Amino acid sequence: MEVFGMSAAMAMVGSLPLAVRPHVTGLRRTVAGAVSMRDGIWGCQPVGRVQEWGGVELGVRISRSRSVGPVSCSVAPAKEDVPEAARQRASASPFNVLITGSTKGIGLALAEEFLRNGDNVVVCSRSEERVQNVVRELRSQFGEQRVWGKDCDVRDAKSIQALADYVKTNLGYIDIWINNAGTNAYKYNSLVDSDDADIMEIVETNTLGVMLCCRQAIRIMRDQRRGGHIFNMDGAGADGNPTPRFAAYGATKRSLAQFTKSLQAELKQSNIQNVVVHNLSPGMVTTDLLMSGSDTRQAKFFINVLAEPADTVAKFLVPRVRKIVAENKNNSTYTRFLTGFKAYTQILARLLFKARKDRYVPEE
Repeated sequence: MEVFGMSAAMAMVGSLPLAVRPHVTGLRRTVAGAVSMRDGIWGCQPVGRVQEWGGVELGVRISRSRSVGPVSCSVAPAKEDVPEAARQRASASPFNVLITGSTKGIGLALAEEFLRNGDNVVVCSRSEERVQNVVRELRSQFGEQRVWGKDCDVRDAKSIQALADYVKTNLGYIDIWINNAGTNAYKYNSLVDSDDADIMEIVETNTLGVMLCCRQAIRIMRDQRRGGHIFNMDGAGADGNPTPRFAAYGATKRSLAQFTKSLQAELKQSNIQNVVVHNLSPGMVTTDLLMSGSDTRQAKFFINVLAEPADTVAKFLVPRVRKIVAENKNNSTYTRFLTGFKAYTQILARLLFKARKDRYVPEE
């Protein structure tokens, strides 16, 4: 029997294990209605209009201080003037794509989806054995000359330099660099009970690793006539909400948005117009990393309600990344799979109709 009431569920949203707090900007009017709101908590009320979320038909009305009609939300960033030099960059696909941490989970799913779209992909991870196994498997599906792989420890600048040299030797250039490598040491403990080694691994991989990889990617891309795009992958804590039992991980992901903005400002100051840094938000993905924390009642609830398989997330993200690169967008973007509106709607569907109950893990 469900024990979650509506108010309790909304309160629990504040401790969502991933970045799902609504953060909607640039909303534009649609045929269904309009809403103007920057940040805050959306209220959901059932109405007659039907939309489909998570396989369940559900009417939703969005309101804050007063009731408005059913709306359809879409993000429409303001259009910016793009320098002519950026417009002339050679950016036709297929693209050369490098993804760190891409021998499993969402990284591997992204690699496969880029390959399905005709791109060339470099996979990498710390384990040379895993890299070679994945390269062999992907080449059997997509061809010898479209898949490349190199072991790389993103915590080590020399290892990243070796990866960059490998890319330049074998592909010549890189269009898309995705910083996906990340870890919580596969442990869910309070910070006070965490080992020194685990904390260091999390911070060095998730923060230092992204910094070193971004530095190397910019060095490569600024010297390419076609330039390039860097995408930093966020995770739980990126929205500033608490991440109990993995506080260090959440802190590293919270820093990414600020770091991306700082890099973009530095590029502007240096008049480097052919390199752009972006953020990607995959939401909750049913990887080993997430499922290793499915040992509490609350975690099971949110995993079942909000999580999606890696290939589903990759199918959403990859076309959007490719569009950004193909259109030579000169402004930094933040692409989110799991928006706040979608999260609240799926939670409401669960409370009203028991949608997605026990989808991945038994909750009783």
